[in-house]
Amino acid sequence: MYESEVNRVRESLESLPAEIRQRFGELREQIESRSLLPWAEHCTECNWPVCYTTCELYTPRRDGACRLFVDGMVRIDHPTGTNPYVLKIRFKRWGKLWSSAALNLCPMHEAGSKERTNIVTGGIARALPLPGSIRERTLRKVAYWRRQEAEAQAAHPQMPDSFVIECFNPNERAISLTLTIRPAEGQTFAQPFQRLVPMERGFNRHEISAAGFSNLIGLGKLFEVEIVPNQADDTTLYFGLVDFIKRKASVALNGSASNGAPANGKAKPWKCIVWDLDNTLWDGVLIEDGIEKLRLKQGVVDVIKETDRRGILHSIASKNNRDDALKFLEMCGLSEYFLHPQISWEPKSQSIANVAQALNIGIDSLAFVDDQPFEREEVRAALPQVSVIDAAEFAAIPARAECQVPITEESKSRRLMYRQQEQREGVLKSHNGDYKTFLKACDIRLSISPLNQENQERVYELAQRTNQMNFSGSRYPREALRELIGSPDKQTFVMKCEDKFGSYGVVGFSVVDAREPRLLDLMFSCRIQSKRIEHAFLAFVLRKFGPATGRNFFANYRKTAKNTASGKVFEEIGFVVEREENGLSSLKFEAGLAVPDDGIISIFANETATAATPAQLAAA
Repeated sequence: MYESEVNRVRESLESLPAEIRQRFGELREQIESRSLLPWAEHCTECNWPVCYTTCELYTPRRDGACRLFVDGMVRIDHPTGTNPYVLKIRFKRWGKLWSSAALNLCPMHEAGSKERTNIVTGGIARALPLPGSIRERTLRKVAYWRRQEAEAQAAHPQMPDSFVIECFNPNERAISLTLTIRPAEGQTFAQPFQRLVPMERGFNRHEISAAGFSNLIGLGKLFEVEIVPNQADDTTLYFGLVDFIKRKASVALNGSASNGAPANGKAKPWKCIVWDLDNTLWDGVLIEDGIEKLRLKQGVVDVIKETDRRGILHSIASKNNRDDALKFLEMCGLSEYFLHPQISWEPKSQSIANVAQALNIGIDSLAFVDDQPFEREEVRAALPQVSVIDAAEFAAIPARAECQVPITEESKSRRLMYRQQEQREGVLKSHNGDYKTFLKACDIRLSISPLNQENQERVYELAQRTNQMNFSGSRYPREALRELIGSPDKQTFVMKCEDKFGSYGVVGFSVVDAREPRLLDLMFSCRIQSKRIEHAFLAFVLRKFGPATGRNFFANYRKTAKNTASGKVFEEIGFVVEREENGLSSLKFEAGLAVPDDGIISIFANETATAATPAQLAAA
């Protein structure tokens, strides 16, 4: 619930983009019960009541409290939403969302009824024909009664599965929020639960498992919850459901104990699992027992081999003697499975960050397995995006939703591809010339063919996994891919890449509407980042559809925090922004402009070898 007693401003649901309205209703049928936290505007530096006379930022509300949100809580009624309204909040400096309550989950239909009653009660309280001072006291009493109701102890509180934050960020930049759950003032001290929750541009949903804060809520406990934007000066955000929830028995929890579920409501696939060693991969402690007394856990090895077969990579974060640890792994025939192992005495969180950087994948696509509670909590605190797993639960890893990924020839050879990349990096370090000269020496070849039944599964996998170089944000379910095959108006391009070190496999997918012409979708695996392949492909389609035909060529680009850096390729090629609407940019390449060609990539189109020269590509 929200402070309806002091809020009069409303906006139309039409003020939100249609796709955002839909996203705010996705969990509606999945939730059995939810809390009704009484959210209020509050100050991160509150010193009530002294601050009302000393703080230069104090702005009185109708009830005399301090206005921390520029326009208050602006209500946008959303009858089909998971929450029956969306709150638009424009934060002032030091502003935060705050609530104090006891745990009490309501069935979804009952929660909706109480939300509507809150709205009616607030409207009546605001409309009473009372003098200003009496109205102020009345509003304060209504707010007090609402708080008392929220803090009433349930006889047998139902424990939630998770805490959910739904947020639409319309800003150009990502906004990070700090979520804190702590004992209410006067309660027995306990370490507060705190998470940094990133809100990228667009719709976000973070679902945080209750396992991390179960000691702070429950029978006889009052707690406080606060959400603080870390860039709070004049920042506007839209909030949907922000409450504890319990899902229906038939619906599994999305995300993990430390990682929010992605915006599409599905568990985000893991790209790499990082393992501890002592009493995790093997029984025993290396520096205490020595190599001769260690015993490998065969069950863990089986999990590693099975997930490796699915294309999930593996690495190590262990505080240990590096030489001895690698020697034992070599003796066991397991060293080949671990990419960029981090075996040192630095914090595990730093080791995991090093793995993500070396593999060029997002922190939020990693899982970490360790037997020690201290190490798991250190990683949770430093890297809340990482999924953290108790080593005792290793056997369940292959069955987790994050590991249910398509198994293709590409996935089976993914580890080998990363090994080949290590060779490339080694050669690059020893190369004396400039970077483009090195790329030319690598003999990079790009094969382009239409989408078909043979490559459809790999394209599906690519669409589900790629983030850094997905320029439209499309995910393409299998049904949509099947519809594209043989489309008379939309041409599809599936890209395979190889160089003198080996094959990268299928690395890219694109869709062009030939009628306009317009590039609708373009996505690449991060494995080919910085290799000029995206430049070569854009030059290829420009020569096929654009200047050579005398027509302007257009492209769709939805900028996100993750694809901003790689998205500069459009500007480098020569595209300019034609218009922007609902976060989607329409780019234009003018007819008559020269298409750049750096001569690095050789292109083989439609399985027929063609050198990447303007004359040959124009005829493709």
